[in-house]
Amino acid sequence: FMDKTINIAILGLGTVGGGTYEILTKNREKIRAAEGVTIAVKKVLDLNAARIRELGIAAEAVAKSPDEIMSDPDISIVVEVIGGTGVAKAFILDALRAGKTVVTANKELVAKCWPELEAAAKASGAGLYFEASCGGGIPVIRTLKESLQGDNITAVTGIINGTTNYILSKMSEEELSYEAALKDAQSLGFAEADPTADVDGYDAAYKLSILSSLAFHTCIPYTAVCREGIRGITAADIRSGREMGYTVKLLAIGRRSGNRVEARVHPALIKTEHPLAAVRDSYNAVYLTGDFVENVMLFGRGAGARPTGSAIVSDIVYAARRETHAYSDFVNDGKVAAQIEIVSDFGCAYYLALTVEDRPGVLGAIADVLGREKISIKTLNQRSGDGVRASIVIMTHATTEQAMQTALKSIAALPAVKRADNLIRVIE
Repeated sequence: FMDKTINIAILGLGTVGGGTYEILTKNREKIRAAEGVTIAVKKVLDLNAARIRELGIAAEAVAKSPDEIMSDPDISIVVEVIGGTGVAKAFILDALRAGKTVVTANKELVAKCWPELEAAAKASGAGLYFEASCGGGIPVIRTLKESLQGDNITAVTGIINGTTNYILSKMSEEELSYEAALKDAQSLGFAEADPTADVDGYDAAYKLSILSSLAFHTCIPYTAVCREGIRGITAADIRSGREMGYTVKLLAIGRRSGNRVEARVHPALIKTEHPLAAVRDSYNAVYLTGDFVENVMLFGRGAGARPTGSAIVSDIVYAARRETHAYSDFVNDGKVAAQIEIVSDFGCAYYLALTVEDRPGVLGAIADVLGREKISIKTLNQRSGDGVRASIVIMTHATTEQAMQTALKSIAALPAVKRADNLIRVIE
C-alpha cells in the first residue's frame, strides 16, 4: 500500500477550480484510504480575494505569482482551470518545462496546442492529463485509453455540449423558439452572454478532435472537423421530426473505416428509440462502437463545478500514483497523417424543409431535381398551406453530402421555391 503526500497547485478558483478544491478537501481521507496518496493543495493562484475567503483557503496557501509555484520543488502537480489559450498556455508550458505534471480541463487549448504541450511534457518527463476536457465528469478518455485496448474503435458518437443539448431539450419539451430557449439557458448560466462557442459547434468540435484522435490512434486536428451549429433549428423542425419518430440533437460524429475518417459536428435527427435521443437537459453522453465490444454508452453531467472537478481529481490521483507518464501512441504533430483521408462527402439520409408556392407542379419539379442527383424520397409531407404558400418536409433515403448540397442549390433556384428553410442530416 502506497502512502505518500503529493503537493499540488491550482491555477484558477472559478466554478471548476472551486469544485476541485472542494472535492480534494472533503474527500481527502477517502482518497488516502483508497489510493494511498494524500493530495495536499499547497498553493492556489487567483486574483479574487473574496473567492479565496469563500473557499476557506489560508493566506499562506495563496501564491503571489506563478513563479512562486513553478519554482517550488515540493509541488509536483499543477492544475490549470483558468481556461482560454492565453495565460493558461504560458502557465502550462512553464509548469511542464519545470518538470511538473499538468492536469487541465481546457479543451480549446488541448485541441489547438496538444502537440506543443505534449512535446514540453515529454522533454521533462512530466505528465499531461485532460480527462475533464471532454464530457465533464464522464470518464471517456480513461475508457478509450485504458478500458478498450482490445478493440478497434470504429465510431464515436456523442452529445458533448451541454448548452446546446439544454436548448434543444427546451425547444422540444416546451415548444420554445431557439431564441427563447437560448435566453432561458443564459439566465440559468448554461450559456454565455456570447454563446458562439457552444451554439456554433466550436466547443463540440474541439472535444471531437481530442476524442477522435484517441479513439482512432491518429491525429484528427480540430480544423479537420466539419462543423455546423444549431442557430437554424426551429420549433417546426423539432415538431416535424417528432411526428416522424426522430429527435433533434447536436451530434459529434467520428467514424473510421480503414484509413478513411469522418469527423463532423452538426444538428441531426436521430431515431427516438436510440439511447442518445433520451439524453436531455445539460447532460452529455458518448456512444462508442468497437469491433468486439460493440456499443458502449457513457452518460453524465457534461459540465459544472463538481462533475468536472471529479474528472480533474481523478487525473490528479492517477498521475500521483505514476512514476512515469505515457504519451500519445500516434504521431501527434497537429497534422492529418499522410495515409489518412478525411471524408467530407459522407453518406446519410436528409430532412429538407421548404417554403414553396402552393400550386400544382411544384412537388414534381422538386422531385425531378432530386432524381437528377439520384436521391430517392422516403416521405414527403405538407406541413401547412394556404393556397398561396405551403410548407413541405421531405425525408430522403441515404445519399451523399455532395449530391444533397448540389440538389439543394438547384431546388433553391426553382421559381416556385420561396425559401429553403432547413437541411438536417438524419442518423438512422
